[in-house]
Amino acid sequence: MTDTATEPFVYESGAKGRSSRRRGCHASIVAAMRLEIFSDVVCPWCYIGKQRFDRAVANLTKAGIDLKLEIIYRPFQLDPSAPQDTPTPVREAYAKKFGGNERADEILAHVTKLAAADGINFRMDIALRANTSRAHRLIALSQTKDLDLDHTKLKERLMIAYFCDGKDISNIQTLSEIAIDFGMNGDEVTQMLQSDALVNELEENLQRANELGITAVPTYVFDEQWSVPGAQDSETFERILRKLNDQQANS
Repeated sequence: MTDTATEPFVYESGAKGRSSRRRGCHASIVAAMRLEIFSDVVCPWCYIGKQRFDRAVANLTKAGIDLKLEIIYRPFQLDPSAPQDTPTPVREAYAKKFGGNERADEILAHVTKLAAADGINFRMDIALRANTSRAHRLIALSQTKDLDLDHTKLKERLMIAYFCDGKDISNIQTLSEIAIDFGMNGDEVTQMLQSDALVNELEENLQRANELGITAVPTYVFDEQWSVPGAQDSETFERILRKLNDQQANS
């Protein structure tokens, strides 16, 4: 299972073949922190991690800490071979991947319980596993400079559609409806998704994740120097952000 929650260590990030030794948070970070979050729309840990990370940022902001963060979501595909437009019930997909219905039920029950503790109502009984390439392209469209949109909110809306509403997030009509609700032009979105637009950009970003050595999501990469793997709890995210923010201020 490549979507995961792991130990709260900060790693030096770089291309494949980089040093993987653990390091602390005491390296200079110049200018505002650029945070790239690699995740997939159908990754339960990515949604849980987003909820926890957003809570950490809100807590620090409430405490008067001026976080200078540029947050950019980057694509990752847990199952790039998943079909378009022919979704599979999640339980069936998990049973095939993890060795039967009993194991699938254990995994789904576990992530559902953890999500509930973070205020998310997973409906894995109706969730449909599908290819996420179109969803990632929709997010990429919302990131273009001519659109004044918060793509982090679109990312969450797509996760809600998958985890809570039982939507097929590979379906063009479904994605267009979500885009319209988000303030985008539905006809333009449909036209884009029916074409090869932003396909090359998606492939380049997926390749970049590979070059950075990212094999599990979510992974949080700060200024292309430090990576934090996994859906850490909010308190851990707060500690990491405090240290990096202090280092940034003193650099």
